[in-house]
Amino acid sequence: MTQALDIEQLRSETPGCAISTHFNHSGSSLPSNTVLAVVTEHLQRESLYGPMEAAANAASQIDEARADAAGLICATPAEIAFSSSGSAAWGLAFAALPPLVAGDRILVGRQEWGGNLSTMQAAAKRAGARVETIPVNEDGSVDANALAAMIDDRVRLVALTWLPANGGLINDAAAIGKVTKAAGIPYFIDAAQALGQLPVDVSAIGCDMLKGSGRKFLRGPRGAAILYLRKAFLENLEPAYLDVLSSTWGEDGPNVRSDAQRFETSEKPIALLLGLGAALKHARSLGVEAIRHRIRELSGQLRDQLGAIPGVTIHDLGTEKSGLVSFTVAGMAPQTIRSKLAEKRITIAANGIPYTPLDMMARGLNEVARASVSYLNTTDEIDRLCDNVAALVQQAA
Repeated sequence: MTQALDIEQLRSETPGCAISTHFNHSGSSLPSNTVLAVVTEHLQRESLYGPMEAAANAASQIDEARADAAGLICATPAEIAFSSSGSAAWGLAFAALPPLVAGDRILVGRQEWGGNLSTMQAAAKRAGARVETIPVNEDGSVDANALAAMIDDRVRLVALTWLPANGGLINDAAAIGKVTKAAGIPYFIDAAQALGQLPVDVSAIGCDMLKGSGRKFLRGPRGAAILYLRKAFLENLEPAYLDVLSSTWGEDGPNVRSDAQRFETSEKPIALLLGLGAALKHARSLGVEAIRHRIRELSGQLRDQLGAIPGVTIHDLGTEKSGLVSFTVAGMAPQTIRSKLAEKRITIAANGIPYTPLDMMARGLNEVARASVSYLNTTDEIDRLCDNVAALVQQAA
């Protein structure tokens, strides 16, 4: 049985809930008092004792954070590295793959995050390789059967953004994993919007790499992210650069670490990682199943209410949907919607083509407004958002 969340208590422990109506949790969520205290207390220790000394004293807490990150996704601590951002984590793993050569192919989901896509396209262009889009099902999700038909001996990587940034779609990551595992092809997952919103089991998914940000649904601080690398796959990766932490020096030169910390450096934002650790521990204590249950209910309500407003169009794809709700208002640009709602202390996002270029262009969308729901939100806040959107429809008419 899914445990009930004490929303009133959780909101009282989150200062931002008293300041605004926040519907941009997929951009950055609101940290708790506990996360804030952990970060600031470590910075105070740095000022008193020196950053190096404070870091040494916090080593066991960083180990705990690594263990909690592993526990969140059913991995082992040796398979977890920390990074400054999800994009940096993804880029580190991609750069460690064997170099592309002419004729190589990379297969990507139609909703691939724009930063990842740009990195792959640039590498493919240099090598004379190709980046190809996997067809989608009727509901807009990536088609695993179509992927299987595309596989040949020139495919070097399959990349999937699990929950795209431009709407509520949840791709079937496990179905894609079955295809890549059978073919023996590396499988990268961008789970930026999944961590802290959906239960994650990397073994069940079958991915070789998974990355996610701490600042989104996990409610950690900005500047800390998680990189998972499957142990057997890790052995095939050569980091683009090394550090005194990622390798030791022997008689024959550098000896690269055997765990995922080969992708870390000795210089780390310790305060932010401690904050991430506190956020991870909190999410695990609440239970991701309980979080998912509440987000599903609230986002469904928001989708229904927004969709019932004349002049509002919902743009979410998929059968099972996430907490990201994308929409447009007839006659009003999404950036204008965002700005006008901000005047009322209602925070949403506006996403353009660069975020998910293949999908946006395939659907003829230039930009969408995006309201993303957390377990912290309430039905009263949903009503407030929808009332204000309805008022904007009248202004645009």
